[in-house]
Amino acid sequence: MDIINEAIAFEQTKLRSLTTSDRIEISRKAKSLILELNAIYKQKKDDKIMDIMKRLTAIKRKVEKRLNGKHLITNI
Repeated sequence: MDIINEAIAFEQTKLRSLTTSDRIEISRKAKSLILELNAIYKQKKDDKIMDIMKRLTAIKRKVEKRLNGKHLITNI
C-alpha cells in the first residue's frame, strides 16, 4: 500500500511555474506510478485504485499537453 500513499502524495503536489525539465519529471513519475498501480489493480480489482489511476492520468495528460505545445482548437 506504499505505492498508493505515494500516488496520493504525488497528486497533491503543486503544478505551478514548472520548468520543462520539471514537466518531464512529473510526466515520467506519473507514468511509473500508473503502471505500478495497474499491476496491483490487476490482482485486487479495487475500484479505489482505478480512481487513483484515472486522476494520475488526467494530471499526466495536462502536463504532456503543455510539453507538446498542442492546444485544443475548436470551430475550425
